[in-house]
Amino acid sequence: MTFIEKCIGVLAILAFLLITGVAKSDEKTVTAQEFATSISEVPSKVSDFIQGEVSKTKEYQTKVWADQKVKNAEMWSKLKSLFKGNNDS
Repeated sequence: MTFIEKCIGVLAILAFLLITGVAKSDEKTVTAQEFATSISEVPSKVSDFIQGEVSKTKEYQTKVWADQKVKNAEMWSKLKSLFKGNNDS
């Protein structure tokens, strides 16, 4: 084996040891009361999330639609002026 192959092998082993060492976590036990509390909070969390998303969507649509209304007015103005033309000749 060459020096580069040995270095790659050592780095692979070191990376494996670091990854498996970090993956260890503390065991946490969940009581029945904690589980019941977290389950009972789910509907309100989902409802709050949906209400927040709906309000963000309404704000975004209001802004975009107002911008589009201005752009449409400009487009119609340009289109009308294109067909209006000059009748001087």
